[in-house]
Amino acid sequence: MAGTALAAQAPPGPSGTPGVSGTSGTPGRAGSRRGGSPLTWFGMPVLLAVILGGTYLWVSSLELDSIEQRTLNAEQLTQSTIEHLHMTAVSTAIVIVLAIPLGVLLSRPFARPVVPAVLGLANIGQGVPSFGLITIVILWTSLGFWPMIIGLVACSTLPILRNTMVGLEQVDRTAVKASRGMGMSPLQVLLKVELPLAFPVMIAGIRTALIINVGTAALGTFFGQGGLGFIIYNGITLNRTPVLITGVVLVSALALLVDYLAGALGRLLAPRGL
Repeated sequence: MAGTALAAQAPPGPSGTPGVSGTSGTPGRAGSRRGGSPLTWFGMPVLLAVILGGTYLWVSSLELDSIEQRTLNAEQLTQSTIEHLHMTAVSTAIVIVLAIPLGVLLSRPFARPVVPAVLGLANIGQGVPSFGLITIVILWTSLGFWPMIIGLVACSTLPILRNTMVGLEQVDRTAVKASRGMGMSPLQVLLKVELPLAFPVMIAGIRTALIINVGTAALGTFFGQGGLGFIIYNGITLNRTPVLITGVVLVSALALLVDYLAGALGRLLAPRGL
């Protein structure tokens, strides 16, 4: 009887059959998966702290020359990190605002004829090398912050767009029909049923777009926008290994951090039982 009650309360699975809350049929398993283990919540922050702390101790132990000191100082590193975060945050926010509504529209039956064309256009951002794509945008416009943002948006649109469509397409149709049978309008079904069920797939697309933008934003230094790419570029051109390694570690740590934060936000916002 208890197992039957739990199965009835759990959300339907992909095939339309009732889901189960946990592998052993005990309550709270779904909540624990949603909340995550301590390793899930604290593993990445501890790892990043060890990596960044180790890098700091290593650089501090070196006798830096005047050229290295002009790059590896608190003011320069802080400024470059802020510039990098600014480009990443603005471009990702624009992609979310554009790609999610577009993905919702393309998942509707009336839009099916134009889906191949739109996805083909979005694929250009993934198929063309990032440096070349941003260069084309710059040549069409001019050097500046917003042309760089347009290039980043073009590079990271496909993951969010595609995952939004896939997430909505995988929603159990029986749940949609049941919601409509209860008197919900199409908009209510979308907001209260389809989007919550598609959320885990959508957040995976957002995490991918964030990582792409963090990595691609390092190219901003070649277009006058600074960022942590400035540290890497100085390390290469000046042949200074500590500078190069510091820049690479900071970009990698930032990518891991934003991926961790996006994943944590997804776990907090995910509907219970998913």
